[in-house]
Amino acid sequence: MNDSSPRFQKTTLPNGVRVVSEHIPSVRSVAVGAWLAAGSRDEAPEENGISHFIEHMVFKGTRRRRSHHIAQRMESVGGYLNAFTSKEYTCYYARGLDEHLDRALDVVLDLVVSPTLPEREVEKEKEVIVEEMKMYEDAPEDHVFDHFEAAMYPHHALGRPVLGVPETVRSFTRDRLLGYIDTKYAPNRLVVAIAGNVKHDAVVRKVEKLTAELERAPQPVQRSTANGYDAEETLIRKPIQQAHLVLGARSIGLDDPRRTVLTTLNTVLGGGMSSRLSQNIREKYGYCYNIYSFANMFSDTGDFGVYMGTDAGKVERSRKLIVRELEKLAAKPVSPRALSQAKNQLKGSLMLGLESMSNRMMRLGRIELTFERYFTLDEVTAAIDAVTADEMQALAAELFAPERLSTVAILPEA
Repeated sequence: MNDSSPRFQKTTLPNGVRVVSEHIPSVRSVAVGAWLAAGSRDEAPEENGISHFIEHMVFKGTRRRRSHHIAQRMESVGGYLNAFTSKEYTCYYARGLDEHLDRALDVVLDLVVSPTLPEREVEKEKEVIVEEMKMYEDAPEDHVFDHFEAAMYPHHALGRPVLGVPETVRSFTRDRLLGYIDTKYAPNRLVVAIAGNVKHDAVVRKVEKLTAELERAPQPVQRSTANGYDAEETLIRKPIQQAHLVLGARSIGLDDPRRTVLTTLNTVLGGGMSSRLSQNIREKYGYCYNIYSFANMFSDTGDFGVYMGTDAGKVERSRKLIVRELEKLAAKPVSPRALSQAKNQLKGSLMLGLESMSNRMMRLGRIELTFERYFTLDEVTAAIDAVTADEMQALAAELFAPERLSTVAILPEA
């Protein structure tokens, strides 16, 4: 596989905004993303949920457009516009035909540079987001992860929900939202990522023009280190039919050179129908429909675990089977065949994902915000190929020690 990536280019504008692009001449589409180093991790306790709240509010109007004009801007030419908030960043993104690149850049950066946050919309949106919280609480397969993250990062912003809680969300005022934007939507925290049939120099000129009035003072990204972690068991009862279980522990972050080892380990354990968890607990015992492992990696820390939905009467037996699989990985290196299959699965998934311009844009934005450099596909695949079975066993032994494992379960009411 050869990818020296001459198609990738990066420019830092005088005001600190970074522009990264990947030129794919064989397509007729473009994906544009405005990435901000501002997520729920950057919030004080009383601000919990403010990053996500602002993500909603910028769509309510800017100095140049009303709400319905924002929605129509890309949809009227067959494209789309959306946004999301995570623990460490917020992203506003659009996709459309290459001939509509200027339109996509214009509308996405307008949301970042000049939102108006109408007072009446602030009050309305509070109730909209509280309803969104209720929706997640009614989806235990999602809600169980909020409780798991609270156990992983006690009394730390990483352990608080991205949506916030009703008390904090209902306390937000327009002035507080504007104050947060002034500090977190600073030009040095903004990355504009574009993938598709684009010319970098033209994109840079357009972005420089659109962000010329972005005069907010540069703000460094300073994040508190995650605090100590002790294993715990959390059991919650709800009027549901199925039990939802997460078993896991604190792990490593993206700053750890073993991150590719962890990704490969995750693939062997629970990355698909052929994984150990699926073949043993679902196929052999028939204990569940849905089971998988996950590796959440933030800039400097992370967590690793297994999710499973099962009958309440099978929770303890299922937990023991999961622990057994973790112990096997910690006790003995995986076979050469299993390691080769996991590597091929990872590389294949990576290459198939890059057929989407949106996925390429997402990759550009995340990598730049995290590492401030670009990783070629050759570098990524070389890192996967370099993983050894002994490295995986050593990491498994470190992460899966019994005294480190936390259990979080939402169970049907007795």
